[in-house]
Amino acid sequence: MKIIKQVLRSILGLSICWLSGLAYAVNDSPGGPAVNQLNFQPPVTKIAEQIYSLHTMMLIICLVIFIGVFGVMFYSIVVHRKSKGYKPANFHESTLVEVVWTVVPFVIITLMALPATKAIINMKDTTNPDLTIKVTGYQWKWGYEYIQGPGAGIHLISTLSTPRQVLGEKREISDTYLQEVDHPLVVPVNKKVRIVTTAADVIHSWYVPAFAVKQDAFPGLVRDTWFKAEKVGTYRGFCAELCGKDHAFMPVVVQVLSEADYTKWSAATLRGEKFVIPESNVVAKTAEPVAPSQSLASQTYAMDELKTRGEDVYQANCAVCHQANGKGMGPFPALDGGPVSTGPLAEHIQLVLHGKAQMPPWDKKLNNLDIAAVITYQRNVWGNHTGDVVQPAQIEAVRTGKGQVIQSASDSAKRKE
Repeated sequence: MKIIKQVLRSILGLSICWLSGLAYAVNDSPGGPAVNQLNFQPPVTKIAEQIYSLHTMMLIICLVIFIGVFGVMFYSIVVHRKSKGYKPANFHESTLVEVVWTVVPFVIITLMALPATKAIINMKDTTNPDLTIKVTGYQWKWGYEYIQGPGAGIHLISTLSTPRQVLGEKREISDTYLQEVDHPLVVPVNKKVRIVTTAADVIHSWYVPAFAVKQDAFPGLVRDTWFKAEKVGTYRGFCAELCGKDHAFMPVVVQVLSEADYTKWSAATLRGEKFVIPESNVVAKTAEPVAPSQSLASQTYAMDELKTRGEDVYQANCAVCHQANGKGMGPFPALDGGPVSTGPLAEHIQLVLHGKAQMPPWDKKLNNLDIAAVITYQRNVWGNHTGDVVQPAQIEAVRTGKGQVIQSASDSAKRKE
């Protein structure tokens, strides 16, 4: 009786959990998994279709083996039981049995291995791509560098666009919560895209289920994979390798455009302009222009204006490595009182523009105004009080090599003394 009560309580508890889950149910994730989905996501590449079919075939083979083995076993237990007077057979070294349990597994393994080997060979065939993109994993974001094909020269940093201050809060969330980025990877439809992966710090893994693409990214090593998306749309994935405390906050978003739209996007991005993606391809946030307009670049800004804009740029691009309080983390040095943000201004600008070690270069990813703002912010916040104000025109002069070495306020004061 006691056991029955425990079972009933367990069933009641599970029912309550299930019903409470219905109250917080969400819709299908656009470009991601569906609610209560049990199988793979609908494939949009030939490789994904092969893997989907291969998975189905393997399940059928396993089901046939399961039914055959357990069917014979239960039949023998029930029909040949001792209570019916059956006595066990007594035989030793049966040649037939030896042949059967050797040949049958060999045939089964062969049937499973041949299509699997064919799929693996196709997955590794990265020859003759239409487009080659280098994917670099950072803690915790993705860097995309278009190195061959249409759009070559484009550099993007893809960061989670959900404001970090709302993460984990109990509020109504969207169907793409933690799956939205500021700069998605944009590729053309029906074109072979080669993905070259590496990492700047620890092991990451670039994974898009709808493409059946999963490639680990190792620091100091280069590996590659490929896909050819056959359907326009937005497809979502994630880092599939535990890479640190913010591992859950580096999603992968791939935007597949028509060939005509991709040509327009790549041309606009290379010019530093914003391209509005058609409604059928809308993502959470489209790429911002790489360079501001001439009117913005030529303006002079007050320190407070630059610090306000610089704080937004810092939180979106720098805080993930240097922390929001500027205290640094691991290989990323502290900016609060550190030698970078309180040392020579010219060295600070060169570091932000061209990067160093684990820090990526930002000259292709941020415009002059954003770089001027974030440097001004870093040098005049927390415990830093250098008084340095950097203007967009100064950054443009450094980019083009037409400007003189920029001195910080403290350096200028020392020179006057």
